[in-house]
Amino acid sequence: MEEGDQKLMNLWFILTQREYFLCVCCACTDWDLSDAEDKQITDHSVKEWLGNLKDLAYDMEDILDEFAYEALQRELTAKEADHQGRPSKVRKLVSICLGIFNPNVNMRSKVLEITRHLRDISAQKSELCLEKVAAITHSTGGRPVTASLVYEPQVYGRGTKKEIIIGMLLRNEPTKTNFSVVSIVAMGGMGKTTVARLVYDDDKTITKHFDKKAWVCVSDQFDAVRITKTILNSVTNSQSSDSQDLHQIQENLGNELKGKKFLIVLDDLWNDDYFELDMLCSPFWVGAQGSKILVTTRNNNVANKMRGHKILHELKQLPYDDCLKIFQTHAFEHMNIDEHPNLESIGRRIVEKCGGSPLAARALGGLLRSELRECEWERVLYIKVWDFTDKECDIIPALRLSYYHLSSHLKRCFTYCANFPQDYEFTKQGLILLWKAEGLIQQSKDNRKMEDLGDKYFDELLSRSFFQSSNSNKSRFVMHDLINDLAKSIAGDTCLHLDDGLWNDLQCSVLENTRHSSFIRHHYDIFKNFERFHKKERLRTFIALPIDVPTNGGRFFLSNKVLEELIPRLGHLRVLSLAHYMISKIPDSFDIEIIIM
Repeated sequence: MEEGDQKLMNLWFILTQREYFLCVCCACTDWDLSDAEDKQITDHSVKEWLGNLKDLAYDMEDILDEFAYEALQRELTAKEADHQGRPSKVRKLVSICLGIFNPNVNMRSKVLEITRHLRDISAQKSELCLEKVAAITHSTGGRPVTASLVYEPQVYGRGTKKEIIIGMLLRNEPTKTNFSVVSIVAMGGMGKTTVARLVYDDDKTITKHFDKKAWVCVSDQFDAVRITKTILNSVTNSQSSDSQDLHQIQENLGNELKGKKFLIVLDDLWNDDYFELDMLCSPFWVGAQGSKILVTTRNNNVANKMRGHKILHELKQLPYDDCLKIFQTHAFEHMNIDEHPNLESIGRRIVEKCGGSPLAARALGGLLRSELRECEWERVLYIKVWDFTDKECDIIPALRLSYYHLSSHLKRCFTYCANFPQDYEFTKQGLILLWKAEGLIQQSKDNRKMEDLGDKYFDELLSRSFFQSSNSNKSRFVMHDLINDLAKSIAGDTCLHLDDGLWNDLQCSVLENTRHSSFIRHHYDIFKNFERFHKKERLRTFIALPIDVPTNGGRFFLSNKVLEELIPRLGHLRVLSLAHYMISKIPDSFDIEIIIM
């Protein structure tokens, strides 16, 4: 066989294989995965099948990237040859077309392996007896996001709670200490932070009563330096020094609070270690009599471990009528509720399943917003996820249900947010750039810019309560703890965030199917911390957090060995962010094409 004929055979081989697995991939998108996502909660084999399907989708994208990269390389090589006056343009074009698809043995074996996996997964689907269940597709066109969904115009059912908490904060009970601790205790999704924020922002009483006030989100990672520095920045209305010396920071805070009546909110406090909490409270002893610390927590034990006079207020489930108002506010935003009595009736029964959670009521209202088809409302009412027990499903059914009915591209965008730790604040534009770099934003038929489509994606997730405005900065956004848990539950091993606990545990391994990873930036990050990423060539995301300006300030240093020996091995990286490290030179071996932020 002549060389030209052989190349044509190679071209035919690759094209047929490529078209085959692309066609099967399209068929996979037509399989409605709602039933599989439902069953995976209780059926391990279904969960394993979904994981295999997800891995295969990533592998398909990776090999298509290799094809595209090979095509680009050959095009550049041909252009260089043209400049040197070598082959004619026609001959060069033919050479490129045939040469692109002249695969090496490694790439050909990858294609064959993917084809085999596709056939296996297709066969397994029949064995698992998965049903086809259509997801909700909204009958309306574009659904605008209004300010009422970003900043709640009214908080239902918690007005009296606000007044009760304010009364506790203004009370001057006789104590041996200068400050008292008022704790709002409730399970997740009950509105603890909402009530605390209503109290904190009350200008008529709170702002006038206290000389100094500060708000800090503590979260599950207790960092005394960060917490103390955040309080210091709030009471001074300025950025503190770069010092990481807790004693020095606490001394500065004590000087600011001395003789002043203050209110400090410790939102989302998890730590119940008596000694760490006592250490955190050290600067508070110098305040004036009547100072208060307001704590929100899920754990009574946390509240009891705080020093000082303690007052506990347990936030109960929201009354049904108030949950109904929240649901209707979101579900009927663009409709006259009186014109849809059947939907209103079904909605009342849906709200009964919310368990008094305002977060669940808001999420379900966002799911059905502007939906006019009665069958879709009934599908939400009767879906099987409501029947799972707490042991079977540790995510609130209403939240999991909201995820199920997202479109496939929004599911991927939301799941990608599992890279973020709890209470992580992000900007809209920053997240859209990440989605764009990862290829999560679909090409538009009307040639709209990807940034505009990403903006639409973001607003859709915001309108369904997957994101919410940050309490500390309205230009930033966060995910509620339970929403963050949902993202991590969906992502599984695909996303790995190394918090301080895992970051310091060098035995914590990165699994082969992990594609996206983020980690907390430290002032000195040595190569040994990154050894777990060695030979993880399938990794697509490698991000040091926070991406924007670090809240803990200071200078950050990264071992050059990470740049020289680790990063070049991560051949499938799409997103790399080592922002705010003091990197003066990028090694020549640094062959990464996309670097953002």
